[in-house]
Amino acid sequence: MTTPESAPILDRVKRAVSENRAAVYASVAVLVIAAIGGAIIGLNPAITLVLVVVVVGASVGSLAWRNREKSQSERPTGRGVFTQFALIAIATLAIIQLVPYGRSHSNPAIIAEPEWATPRTRELMVNACFACHSNEVEYPWYASIAPLSWAVTDHVNEGRDEVNYSEFGRGGEFDETIETIRDGEMPPGYFTIFGLHPEANLSDSEIDELIAGLKATPGLSEEDEDEDEDEDEDEDEEEDEDDD
Repeated sequence: MTTPESAPILDRVKRAVSENRAAVYASVAVLVIAAIGGAIIGLNPAITLVLVVVVVGASVGSLAWRNREKSQSERPTGRGVFTQFALIAIATLAIIQLVPYGRSHSNPAIIAEPEWATPRTRELMVNACFACHSNEVEYPWYASIAPLSWAVTDHVNEGRDEVNYSEFGRGGEFDETIETIRDGEMPPGYFTIFGLHPEANLSDSEIDELIAGLKATPGLSEEDEDEDEDEDEDEDEEEDEDDD
């Protein structure tokens, strides 16, 4: 319900929107494009939001400054407003290239890998998983262009934290490898979208072949984990019997 006190405020808002309709449309367009683009490349939503705020804020601010002494009829509309937003977006993309984060493409030393059942098993794992879950990452050309470089660096860091096949046995969810591949969670959709990394887009037969090889690779299935737990329980029972 509108109160008498809020009516003037609402009127001013409506008038401002009406007078700057092109800027509103341009702001919505920036938000939609950034949201879709951020989702496609897997960019952190918070970073996407910050970039949107910078572009929209700078665009609206620059338009307000330029129009401060112009009449409504003299102010740019339509194409002129969208051009201003586009120029600010390009300038923002150029400026963020100065941010050093995401440009250090290093690979730590390889500590240990699983005892792969066959060379083919390792080949398929390299194709599907090593781009983020190893110390043998081959960074693509776009990994040096922000904000793509930020997304790639985040993906690699998060992937190595979850499981690193170049540091086998040093923590990580190695025993969930088969389940993750079977459920289609690895590689993630954004990794192969638009034909990127075609080698990682395994066929059904290749997935079956990989899973069979992983089942024969020690330490990469939950069955191995269960067997280790059973052995530990048996040892505990034997120790209890010896104590008795």
